[in-house]
Amino acid sequence: MFSRNRNHCMRTAQTLSGIVARRFFNTSTRIMASGKTLTVSNINPNVIKMEYAVRGPIVIRAVELEKELAAGAQKPFPNVIKANIGDAHAMGQKPITFIRQLLACIANPSLMETDKSLPSDVIEHANAFLGSCGGKSAGAYSQSTGVEIVRKHVAEYISRRDNGVPSNSEDICLSGGASESIRNVLKLFINKGSGKKVGVMIPIPQYPLYSATIEEFGLGQVGYYLSESSNWSLDEAELERSFEEHSKEYDIRVLCVINPGNPTGQVLSRDNIETIIKFAQKKKLFILADEVYQDNVYAQGSQFHSFKKVLVEMGEPYNKLELASFHSVSKGYMGECGMRGGYVEFLNLDPEVYVLFKKMISAKLCSTVLGQAVIDAVVNPPKEGEPSYALWKKEKDAVLASLKERATLVEKAYSSIDGISCNPVQGAMYAFPQITIPQKAVEKAQSLNQQPDFFYALELLESTGICIVPGSGFGQKDGTYHFRTTILPQPELFKDMLARFTDFHTKFLAKYK
Repeated sequence: MFSRNRNHCMRTAQTLSGIVARRFFNTSTRIMASGKTLTVSNINPNVIKMEYAVRGPIVIRAVELEKELAAGAQKPFPNVIKANIGDAHAMGQKPITFIRQLLACIANPSLMETDKSLPSDVIEHANAFLGSCGGKSAGAYSQSTGVEIVRKHVAEYISRRDNGVPSNSEDICLSGGASESIRNVLKLFINKGSGKKVGVMIPIPQYPLYSATIEEFGLGQVGYYLSESSNWSLDEAELERSFEEHSKEYDIRVLCVINPGNPTGQVLSRDNIETIIKFAQKKKLFILADEVYQDNVYAQGSQFHSFKKVLVEMGEPYNKLELASFHSVSKGYMGECGMRGGYVEFLNLDPEVYVLFKKMISAKLCSTVLGQAVIDAVVNPPKEGEPSYALWKKEKDAVLASLKERATLVEKAYSSIDGISCNPVQGAMYAFPQITIPQKAVEKAQSLNQQPDFFYALELLESTGICIVPGSGFGQKDGTYHFRTTILPQPELFKDMLARFTDFHTKFLAKYK
């Protein structure tokens, strides 16, 4: 089943890339034919194959529409609503005051002397951070693994989060967002000298970072399906099926898990996590735990459990498994996507491999130091009794409460529309509704060499200005169609978006019934 689905996704990728590629190549063929050293005929072929649907052709068209509107073009909508990506600040979320005050002081230390309104704990945090920087300046390179005091604070944060399970700062590396760490770890598995490609198990639906990176690095994508009928849960039989079906083609060595889920919004139960860990131990797999949405849990009865905590508490032999877990400042209550701060914590990594990993990342010197400062603000926030605590807690709680409210609203809103079903959004920042696309619309899409959900999403954008991502960009079972939408639009904007969406969907069904 997955091989058919993989071909389905590859066709989708070709369709997605073709729209942009044709526009580009039509204007540049003459240039490339004039003797350029690097052309599409000799470029790394993996770069051509890789796709990243979250910023794909539909998003490119959305940007074009924004420019057309700004230039005075008349459209059937006043603005473009970008529900395609988890970019909280772009959707109107306000920055957390403590984080921005800390950044201001670190970037411009003279403020600590001239701005008397700054809380004393912000100044203390800033001075502590700068004291760990070369020349006491954020303009200096940090160690390749990150500013030492930040890594210590990350270790303390992880230990608090996991109810005292120890964490060592030497096992932590800071990076430009979690994405950079994920790519760095996957890079370790590139080995073209072996007989088979190294296989990487990823959930379907999945976040396109994984499929794109696997393609770029020449690894093998091994998809395992999440069960939509049971709120995107995972069972061992599906892991076994996927592993066995692909083990002849690939040397499967990695198991990726996204919890809470992107794009599916589920939160794994502890029992589910234990099942996954037992499977990984049985198959001798290295676990990659993408846990960047760990603060984003909304559903009653749902709770975030870190893979590290569960793995350690399960005892031997499971506590000997190799694990890399990731976190980021881009999500949670912070939403500081543009600051590019993240980290990876390793558990049970071969010491010689870790030396080589640190050598590899040293070639890029270090991640942005201001991004590391945001990590510090997240893992070492104001403490109760400190001057910044009350405002920090008020702002944090308000963001998470609003996200919880919108998670419920999004699910109910889409489920109430004819021809759409939507699982509860237990966590993260997205819904992944399933849409019923009439056969006539499917045939129309095929006549245009487009996947049906891509055709639907493009029609939606052109008619309403709403930008979503078709499910074929994430992977889905054959014969089903989905789209990913964020829960980030602020309440008033979301009401506007829902009204536009409902009107479009009703007309779309009527047009192609």
